Amino acid sequence: MSAKEIVQNFYKSDVILEAETVNQFLHPEVVLEWHSTKGFLTLDHDQIIAISAELSKAYVRSKSRITHLVEEGNTVAVRYSHFVKTIENPREEMLLAHFMVIWEVKDNKLYRGYQMSQL
Repeated sequence: MSAKEIVQNFYKSDVILEAETVNQFLHPEVVLEWHSTKGFLTLDHDQIIAISAELSKAYVRSKSRITHLVEEGNTVAVRYSHFVKTIENPREEMLLAHFMVIWEVKDNKLYRGYQMSQL
């Protein structure tokens, strides 16, 4: 599987809500540097899994609408908008945020991520 296919499959609907599935995509030494509207975060493997578990408690559906997906070697850039449906209102789709992420893939797993998000 190419690096681009790995990243594309990671952002398929609902994957982020399934901690076990997220774990399958992550390299054991993964690091995600995230510039968010709340500040800068550096997340390791366990922290990414914990975020996935927390998201699954609040949302019943998750969908990433990818607008750009560019691959160069083992590096993939993806730009997308993340939409969710809450447990309280599963009929209404809500924009969570817009994202731009650059992933480095190593051993067919997400290894280094550089992410920016904005509401």
